[in-house]
Amino acid sequence: MEMTTVWAQLGSVTATVMFLYAMFDKFFPPPLRDHLLSYTNKFTTLVSPYVHITFHEFTGERLKRSEAFTAIQTYLSGNSSQRANRLKAEVIKDSQTPLMLSLDDNEEITDEFQGIKLWWISRKSTPKSQSFSFYPAADDRRFITLTFHRRHRDLITTKYLRHVLDEGKAIGSRNRQLRLYTNNPSSGWHGYKSAKWSHVVFEHPATFETLALHPKKKDEILKDLVKFQNAKNYYAKIGKAWKRGYLLYGPPGTGKSTMIAAMANFLNYDIYDVELTAVKDNSELRKLLIETPSKSIMVIEDIDCSLDLTGQRKKKPKETEDDDKPKDPVKKEEEEEKTMSKVTLSGLLNFIDGIWSSCGGERIIVFTTNFVDKLDPALIRTGRMDKHIELSYCCFEAFKVLARNYLDVETHDLFPRIEELLKETEMTPADVAENLMPKSLEEDERSCLQRLIEALETAKQEAQKKAEAKKKAGEEAKEKEEEKAKKKAEEEANEKEKSAEQEGKGNKNSGGGVTENGFH
Repeated sequence: MEMTTVWAQLGSVTATVMFLYAMFDKFFPPPLRDHLLSYTNKFTTLVSPYVHITFHEFTGERLKRSEAFTAIQTYLSGNSSQRANRLKAEVIKDSQTPLMLSLDDNEEITDEFQGIKLWWISRKSTPKSQSFSFYPAADDRRFITLTFHRRHRDLITTKYLRHVLDEGKAIGSRNRQLRLYTNNPSSGWHGYKSAKWSHVVFEHPATFETLALHPKKKDEILKDLVKFQNAKNYYAKIGKAWKRGYLLYGPPGTGKSTMIAAMANFLNYDIYDVELTAVKDNSELRKLLIETPSKSIMVIEDIDCSLDLTGQRKKKPKETEDDDKPKDPVKKEEEEEKTMSKVTLSGLLNFIDGIWSSCGGERIIVFTTNFVDKLDPALIRTGRMDKHIELSYCCFEAFKVLARNYLDVETHDLFPRIEELLKETEMTPADVAENLMPKSLEEDERSCLQRLIEALETAKQEAQKKAEAKKKAGEEAKEKEEEKAKKKAEEEANEKEKSAEQEGKGNKNSGGGVTENGFH
């Protein structure tokens, strides 16, 4: 009976508190509520012996993800699997731990450091919306709170937090999995689709060992990458942002995309593939840059085709009868937003090496193009694109790499013939690799090499035919020019003769009426 009475009283008190809180939340205006809550927090702080430190997911007006938040989240993932009741799981491929567990939202775990007990709480706050919508205007805000006794403030703020950040970064490095990112359209940067980048796991197997490239050029690129990766103090000393630009140019099929994949695997950097046509203006381009962390490769492929950065974006279509009809201004604005990008050459240059490029470090920016002559000189000058790498047609050294990759062959009696043909014929590494790839289980290395020889001979004959046709066309054009010049010379000579005859007749007629002593 006593327990029943206690539970009844407790239920009554709880209901009273909930009723008072509902009345407070409904009838008190927000300014007054905030004022009262501030005094309540001050009173609680005076009474409570505990200190609370909050780490938010984003910093700088939510422009950039906090590295401290990421490190703490990774550190807690090592303890959460043993202590927390609600967890979030993420699959990690090719790792010692196939599942990485982390705290779920609004979950709490305890930690201990040098005999001191601490509490970590993962929280999420959802801003209240005044209007009903399927797509909320604001996204959830996540933060992690650390609670400890105030007597341990110095030890926690100096040693423990440094231990947490270092351990979190170490765990992240061990479980790191490369990702390939692409930028989302700006229309999806708000609400439940607030992420500016979407990613998939990067599983490209390309390495510099399998890259079809001349060994000297390959070694040169590797040394440059290693020097950049270890040059943090050097860049700080010279007062330059820790970044480097690479321009990859050459015909299609020469391995530009494969080179980027090999660079990412060698440096263990994520790839951020920037689609410029999905960026509305220069301001959005800067926001994408800020959201890009260190240890990343930013790629803009086919820069000469992404946008017309030196002239008009799009030619105005010819006017039609429908253009005379008035259009809905809302629909007109939506169409313009969908069809036009206002990214300018100036905005792209600032994106590469402007003031905003210093927000973060250890970044590599890569441009690829098939036609380097089409690019604006300001875009590829030293300081923006520091290293220009030409990826040309397949040479014999590159062929040997492909033969080892595709056929496990280091040498063969057909190699001399292939070397001779490669000197006389232009064939991309992609075409060479396609001919080396066995098409059935019965094919051996000789049949594949023989197929490559036939393809090279065919390409050589076609190149000779094209050269002969070009030569013949040049000779015909030259003959036409000569005939045209000869005809023009004859016409000029005839015109001179006619003008001379007309002058002679004119002189004869003018002298016929003059006589002296019987003589003309």
